[in-house]
Amino acid sequence: MANSRKNAEMPNEHLHELFVDELKDILGAEKQLLKGLKKMAEKANSENLKSAFQEHLSQTEGHIERLKQVFESVGLTARGKKCKAMEGLLNEAEEIISEFEDDPALDAALIAAAQKVEHYEIASYGCLTTYAKLMEHQEAYELLGATLSEEKETDEKLTDIALNEANVAA
Repeated sequence: MANSRKNAEMPNEHLHELFVDELKDILGAEKQLLKGLKKMAEKANSENLKSAFQEHLSQTEGHIERLKQVFESVGLTARGKKCKAMEGLLNEAEEIISEFEDDPALDAALIAAAQKVEHYEIASYGCLTTYAKLMEHQEAYELLGATLSEEKETDEKLTDIALNEANVAA
C-alpha cells in the first residue's frame, strides 16, 4: 500500500492510504496518456479532432504539474505507478487505430477510445476530490477539482465533435 506519514488529527484518516494510492495511479495514468494523445492527434483526420487532442495533450501536462502540487500539499513526494486501466485503454486505442486507419469511421472510433479514457479520468478525479474534501485537504481539493472540470469539458468537446462531424462522416 501507500507509504506515507499519517496525521492523527486528520478527519477521515481511514481514507488516507486509498487517497495516496489513487494519486499515484492517476499520476501514472496521466504520464502514460501523453504518448497516447500524441498518436491519436497524428492519426485523426478532422482538424477539429486533431486540435482537441493537442489541446488535451497540453492540459494533461498541466494535470501532471497539478498532481505534483497535490502531493506536495499533503506532504508527500510525487510518485506515480503504472496504471493498468490506462494501459488497457491505450492498448484498445492502438487496436482501433490499426483496425480503422483507412476507414472513414476512424475519427468516430478515435473519439470512442478517447472518451473511454476521459470517463476513467473523470471517475478517478471525482473520487480524489471527494476524498480530499472529506479529509479537509482544501488545496488538494481545489487542484483536483480544477482538473476534474477540465476533464469534463474535454469529454463534452469530444461529444460535440462526434455529433457534428465524426459520426456524420462515418
